[in-house]
Amino acid sequence: MTQKKHILALDQGTTSSRAIVFDALGQAVSVAQREFPQIYPRPGWVEHDPDAIWKTQLNTARRALRLAKLSAGDVAAIGITNQRETTLIWDRATGKPIANAIVWQDRRTTEMCKELKAAGHEADVQARTGLVLDPYFSGTKIAWLLNSDPALRARAEAGELAVGTIDSWLIARLTNGAVHATDPTNASRTLLYHLTDAAWDPALLDLLGVPQALLPEVRASAGDFGTAVGEHLGIEVPIAGVAGDQQAALFGQGCWEAGLAKNTFGTGAFLLLNTGAEAVPSTRGLLTTTACDAEGGLAYALEGSVFIAGAAVQWLRDGLGLLDAAPDSEGMARALDDNGGVYFVPAFVGLGAPHWEPDARGMLVGLTRGTSKEHLVRAALEAMAYGTAEVLAAMEADSGVETTELRVDGGAALNDWLMQLQADVLDIPVRRPALVETTALGAAGLAGIATGVWGSASDFLGVQEEGASRYEPSMGEEARTQLTSQWDRAVRAAVRWAQDV
Repeated sequence: MTQKKHILALDQGTTSSRAIVFDALGQAVSVAQREFPQIYPRPGWVEHDPDAIWKTQLNTARRALRLAKLSAGDVAAIGITNQRETTLIWDRATGKPIANAIVWQDRRTTEMCKELKAAGHEADVQARTGLVLDPYFSGTKIAWLLNSDPALRARAEAGELAVGTIDSWLIARLTNGAVHATDPTNASRTLLYHLTDAAWDPALLDLLGVPQALLPEVRASAGDFGTAVGEHLGIEVPIAGVAGDQQAALFGQGCWEAGLAKNTFGTGAFLLLNTGAEAVPSTRGLLTTTACDAEGGLAYALEGSVFIAGAAVQWLRDGLGLLDAAPDSEGMARALDDNGGVYFVPAFVGLGAPHWEPDARGMLVGLTRGTSKEHLVRAALEAMAYGTAEVLAAMEADSGVETTELRVDGGAALNDWLMQLQADVLDIPVRRPALVETTALGAAGLAGIATGVWGSASDFLGVQEEGASRYEPSMGEEARTQLTSQWDRAVRAAVRWAQDV
């Protein structure tokens, strides 16, 4: 292990771009972060300005390097992690985006997905991709972009355009267009990638009308993704690690063996269970997706996505003005003896696993004249714990694995009250690492293993063991059953509201 080397991790998220410089001890030497605007053209539509993503990511990378006070020889590589499924299209020659990026939360292709289901395609798509036909994934977003303008399709077929998830966009910009590539963890979220063949699937490309000439090359998550040219960062640096945010967090948590699970509490909540070399099909509304083994090679996982988690607290803060800052939610929840019978199903963009109801919308139930803003905030936090419990139960049933510990990360994992509730609801311990930004750390780990900063995954994990927190369950079975049964009732109400039209 080379003590003098550092990794620059680019963490491009749904609401902000961050850059973190890690040293060979896995410590964050410097951090820079900038938010960028969310664009809502119509109800259910969510977009990002690709140039805003690039500029904020570039600016944070430059600032993190300045703050770290490193010379060119100190930076071994760049690791990239990104919001998955968010899709954009750009001109290969100029690097200019053709349109705004369509964000993973966007629901504009709901009707397209319904039509594909009605035509009987879902079983075959799920068998090939491990995914369900839902607007969440990139494939129907790409089809929508091409269908929105006949000229775009002609240019796409001629090889003039490139499409990709955000990792591909950043790679293209950093290399000045020299590399158009992605990794399996991002490719497997497109509805176009065959899980076990580990390649773009011609049958799926034909089904959605996506020319293969548009798509990036799929490369191993730890390896060569080209070199960031000197004009961007002041130094030439190899890009050596790429993974979608949730798989990067899985790797950063050391969950590269079958049976290990993590949950990332971010904008959404994303639970992944590593299933090793086996792609386990789900019969309970979960996704089968790719992950990384200890060398950054191909592995598989079961995933359950709760679309709205921390974003619900953000809405209570920004939309309703019920709190000044997200960390205030912990004190507000603690101020109450109980939840007052209030349950919040934050289905602003539909329900993800294990329900998959795209037409569901947010629902508050159990309100009385005694309901306060503290009850609403507490209900938003409780929803994260209940949604996680639903998904983990489905994972255990699908895989036959009984989870003995849940590893957690992401911003909301810093909320001690929520983490204790999570342990109580699951009735297993919850472990939080000292550094909760394991998404960026995972990208750094992949890049560092590829370039020799760490000799192995064990070396990488070994430098970050100190300072972890552990929450042991303390709730009685009767109280747990009461809370989860009422949550189930609230979710059923949200599903029924969506379907009763």
